[in-house]
Amino acid sequence: MYLVSVYFDNTATKRIQTLVEQIAAASGNHYMTEKQVPPHLTLSSIEARSIDVLIPAVKQLENKLRQGTVQFVTVGQLFPYVLYTMPVLNAYLQDLATQIYDAVSDIPDTTVSKYYRPQSWLPHVTLGKTLTKEQMRQAFAIVQDKFSVFEAQVTELGLAKVNPHDDVLRFELFIESEKSQKNKL
Repeated sequence: MYLVSVYFDNTATKRIQTLVEQIAAASGNHYMTEKQVPPHLTLSSIEARSIDVLIPAVKQLENKLRQGTVQFVTVGQLFPYVLYTMPVLNAYLQDLATQIYDAVSDIPDTTVSKYYRPQSWLPHVTLGKTLTKEQMRQAFAIVQDKFSVFEAQVTELGLAKVNPHDDVLRFELFIESEKSQKNKL
């Protein structure tokens, strides 16, 4: 399995990473820290025989996708093992996910996970994974105490292998100028 994900500005990345580390310390579950999984939001999860068939499709998006802002407003659980923080699914994030889906969905001999297709995607950033019931309670106590709403700038796109997480391709998204934003209005 391979992931196409976005990454965030330094401030948001540090904020998320601090939560991950606090959850690991409180729960004793070090999956995220031991595997060195960086804070990221997956836009597409793809089954393919080789990552080599995905690289050209993702590379062709370089200089075509723009940076944008998302607001993280809540935490939640994917039962039974995952704790996450979730952003509002705004127009920017929905458009980005659709562009990624369009770029990778027609590659021969690949399958996009049904959980990462348009209208069936739950955007989230994992804070803890493989948590037992007791570890989940401990992790939730941390986010109850430490989480508050925050904004993040989406700054990079990457293609990664999983288990362990390994970025194969990663590039910065372009910054849209104020002039071009005004021209759209």
